[in-house]
Parts: sequence; structure tokens; C-alpha cells
Amino acid sequence: MLRNRSIRKCGVAVGIIGMLVVPSQAFSMPLQPTTIDKVEGDYYVTSAVENIRWGSLPNRDSSPILTVPSGSAVTFDTVSHEGLVEDQGRNPVKYFEQFGISPENVLDDAKAITASSIKHDFVKDGPHIITGPVAIEGAEPGDVLKVEVLSLQTRVPYGVISNRHGKGALPKEFPENQGAQEGASATKPELYNNVSVFTPIEEINGNWYGTLPTETGKKVRFPINPFLGVMGVAPNTSELVSSIPPIETGGNMDINELGVGATIYYPVQVKGGLFYTGDPHFAQGDGEVALTALEASLRGTLRLTVLKKGDPSLPHSGEFKQPFAETEDFWIPIGLDPDLDEAMKESVRESIQFLSDKLDMDRAIAYAYLSAATDYEVSQVVDRTKGVHGLIRKIDFLEDVDVVINIGGKRIKPVVHNDEFYVSIRMVSELLGGTVKWDEKARNMKVELGAKTINAQIGSDIYTIDGKLVYNNDLPKLIDGQTLVPVSVINKILGAYVNWTTIDKTLTANVSLSKQQ
Repeated sequence: MLRNRSIRKCGVAVGIIGMLVVPSQAFSMPLQPTTIDKVEGDYYVTSAVENIRWGSLPNRDSSPILTVPSGSAVTFDTVSHEGLVEDQGRNPVKYFEQFGISPENVLDDAKAITASSIKHDFVKDGPHIITGPVAIEGAEPGDVLKVEVLSLQTRVPYGVISNRHGKGALPKEFPENQGAQEGASATKPELYNNVSVFTPIEEINGNWYGTLPTETGKKVRFPINPFLGVMGVAPNTSELVSSIPPIETGGNMDINELGVGATIYYPVQVKGGLFYTGDPHFAQGDGEVALTALEASLRGTLRLTVLKKGDPSLPHSGEFKQPFAETEDFWIPIGLDPDLDEAMKESVRESIQFLSDKLDMDRAIAYAYLSAATDYEVSQVVDRTKGVHGLIRKIDFLEDVDVVINIGGKRIKPVVHNDEFYVSIRMVSELLGGTVKWDEKARNMKVELGAKTINAQIGSDIYTIDGKLVYNNDLPKLIDGQTLVPVSVINKILGAYVNWTTIDKTLTANVSLSKQQ
């Protein structure tokens, strides 16, 4: 049921949709304005004031802004809090203007949120702007919500990285100044003495990079890797739930592996699940040591599917109490605890349970394998509850698991090369409805797929997409007479959705141009 004009079922018109004008030539990054024609999902939830909350997460008493069938793809607009919060003046137009951003190039959503009467306490509340919640039909306590990240689209060509007093990995050392002064407020934000670094984005060979200045006037560049820092379902409580610490049903986990193609599993505690998202990032290093990473607004399309007990894609057979994730390369058991040591233990315990239940490993052997072969990363140490996640390599288990690429019900086997899964670009393109032409002399393959034209050159890491050169470090390879590309480039090169799910002991990549499974 649609509750207001800022939500829509795709194909049904709705009003109050803002427009973001393409910025000046200083920023050429493709923008994602809040317009209907750019929506990919079955349903669309804007980040209008009536669809967001500021600083807290939904709980069991929250009313859904939308209810969707299981398996639906939902497009969410999300807004970064950076440039909006009180130590930046709670005025994004004025804040970003000092960096050369004109008012029309600031998100209308951001302007509306800060100008609204929505209450936000900079000291007591979390900073995050949360979009949702959305209820999923049939979700009941004890179920699991599977969330597949189908696409993430940038909404602005800039972001902000912040360090605030009393927070971050070095809370008594940085920022290196005298700290907050008396009278600090949204009207006098400079008195907070917090440090926020405006970070423009620039393009190099079809890839996007954050840029930071050095003392010499040169730039430091780092690649963007978008993901949503906050995703989850409502906990079974009536208490106010801060958006800062991650919790057993998700929230602010800040795991940078959970970008496009990732699949995350959340334990459902309340009827409908009540899924929400926010805290969009363009990039984040493990640890997120300064306090924030490169925070910037994203539009995300996510497929939400309810899994019942006994479903073969569940990560383990025991009671599901906390999030678990997977990507093409890894199974990702997650540990959360205010004590970093305990978070590490929790992640290891989850790893052992997964390997034992899902892959039938003896627990002692599983423990030995993890010690020899699995990296454990600190996702963040700045959100009260610490996060540790394991990266269990799927490639290590190829003797014990099957791997299939599912395209419209047609199952094909990938080729394993240099510890990557490769597929025939011809076969994938034709199964997706495209046409392929091979030039033997030039050793070049031309693919026409929908409105896209792609050229892949054997041995070259430069692809041509609609006449534009795009760099990707995964080369097309000629193996046994077939032009093969890594599964990991299908999304970027062909524009198809690719999500991985482990069903029983089969690694399944679902590839489609459609948002439907």
C-alpha cells in the first residue's frame, strides 16, 4: 500500500520528485537525480522527509512506509549526513558553496531535510539519515531476509571525510586543535573545531577516484568502491535504537565488501522484517579510522527475499542470530561486540559454524583451515560496537562445491583461471539477448546488447563501451578457442545484474538484465 507521494510502484506516476542539475565541468561524474525514469526497481522509495529518520533505526513499533512482496527489487534513495549535520551548519547549500558547489548541485533531498522540523540532537543522536522501513510480505520472526545489492548509482560527484572530537580511532589525539569551544552550535559550527575534508571525484579512463590535496599542491587519488554502510531489519524492541552501533539485525556495519553483487542475510525479529538502509559511502578503508569514510549520497536497488527455515541458501542450519554475507570471492561471517577481542571471537565462531554446517567440515579441521588461510578484517572501530569479518575464500573449496552461472534458467559452468571464475562473453551476451561478432584478424569481439555496444580486445585491459574507453584490469583471454572474461566484469562491461548465492553446496551466480530472479 502506497502511503504518500514519495513512494511509487514502478509504472505508477507520483509527484514531489526533485531534480539534480548536472554540475559544472569541474565535475563530470554521472549523477543520479531523483527522477522516475532512472529507477531500476519494482518499487521506488525516495529520501523525502516523510520517508527518513535522522539518527535512529526502526524498531518493532515502526510503521512501514511501504509493503512489498518477497523477491521484489526496491530502489532506495539515500542521503549522506555529511554537509548536513550541526557541526557543518545544518545548511548543505551554505556548506558546499564554500567548495564551489552551486545551490542547484546540492541534492534537493538534503535541502528539504535540513530545512524541515525533523529533530536531530548532534550530541545524543546518530548522524545517519535512514531511509525506510519497508515491510516484506510473509516475513515472520525466525525467518531470514536475503538482501541482494543489484546496483548502486552515484547521486553527487563529491563527498566528505570527517574527524570529530572524542571519536575515531585516536579520539584524544585528533583533531589536532583545542577542541570544541563554548557556544558551539549549528549557528556557530566553527566552534566545534571538528575537521571535515571535502573530497571531489574525478574520472580516469572510465573509473572514478576520490582526490585529496597534499602540502605540495599535488593530488592523492584513490578508487571509489560504493556501498551502503547501513542496511538491516528492525530489532524486537520498543526502545529508541541509535543508528551508530551495528546490532544483531544489521545497522551500521560499515563492511566495504558489501557493494554491488553482494548478498547479505539478516535475522528477522519482527513481522514484516522492516528493512531500512542509509549511510552511503563512495569508499572506505578497513577500520574507518578517522570516524567517517568518503561519505556521499547513493541510489541503491536491492532485492528483498524472505527465506524460511530449511531454505537451502541459508548459511547454516542452526538458529540464525546475526548477519552473514557473501560475494563472488568470499563467504563473510560477521562478528559484532563493543570489545574488539570479542568481536573477533564471534566472527571465528560463525566461521566454524558455517564451514561445519554448510560444507560438512570437521570443526577441528575448519579451525585449522581458518588459521592457515582466512583473513579477518576489522571493518570499523569507531561506532561503539566494533566489527570484525572473515573472508573465507570460495576458490579453496572447488573440490567440494559446484559452481554454476544461471542466465534465464540456462546453467553454464565457468572456467577457473588464476583463481577467478571466467565465462564466455559470447555465451553470456547471447543468452542475455545480445549479438556477437568476432574479428579474427583484430582479435576483437563486438557485442551489441540492448542499447549498448561493447568491444573487447584479447590481451587488452581497455574495453570500449558505446565508443568510450573504459579501463578494467581484468583482461579478456582466449582459452580453448573461446573469448573469456571474469564473471566479476559482467556487471561493469555488460550492465547485467550479477549476484551470488550458495544453495546447498552449489555456488550460483544469477545473471540477468532484469531485476527479477
